[in-house]
Amino acid sequence: MDAAVSPILISLKTASASILTTFFLGIFAAKLVVGIRSKTLKMILDAVLTLPLVLPPTVAGFFLLYLFGVRGPAGRFFLDFFSVKIAFSWGATVLAAVALSFPLMYRSARGALEQVDPALAHTARTLGMSEWRVFWQVSLPTALPGVAAGGVLSFARGLGEFGATAMLAGNIAGRTRTLPLAVYSAVAAGDMDTAYRYVLVIVAISFAVVALMNYFAAKGAKP
Repeated sequence: MDAAVSPILISLKTASASILTTFFLGIFAAKLVVGIRSKTLKMILDAVLTLPLVLPPTVAGFFLLYLFGVRGPAGRFFLDFFSVKIAFSWGATVLAAVALSFPLMYRSARGALEQVDPALAHTARTLGMSEWRVFWQVSLPTALPGVAAGGVLSFARGLGEFGATAMLAGNIAGRTRTLPLAVYSAVAAGDMDTAYRYVLVIVAISFAVVALMNYFAAKGAKP
């Protein structure tokens, strides 16, 4: 793999793998929280699920390293039973991206689901639809523009993750060096031309993300 192209491919693979996980986890968590009637329990669970969003990325990375490092409980479990080392592997870049982008997906999905007219779900129930059918065939399609916008935002967050990735996955060329880490490495080495090229790639992708978010926002605003 070309050394110059490697960070771009690693970042795209990482962001794609993370959004496949984050998208469904975020929707499931949002459905769970929206369905809770206790305001106190809802507030506590919401705070726990949103916490990675407000923590400094390096602190979130520290907790991930504690859990999934070779001496951590989860890391030791995977190493002992599956001979899989998570820390400082490509999988660690995905794990870091999932952990940091999940709150964005969750909050976007929750906000979209909470805006669905309850009368629609009530009507579907009177027609004999189960709760899961009501969710998948009525609530989720209605909330889809907001959910999709959250997915796009989460993809971008996973693509741009730096702090937690550096803590858990390291900065290994050709293996865990993502675009943000490649920019940092190029600047640290004084290779500004390479840094400029990587920055242009990130800006181009970010611009596309903003355009997609605006598209879904406009689609969701239509009567």
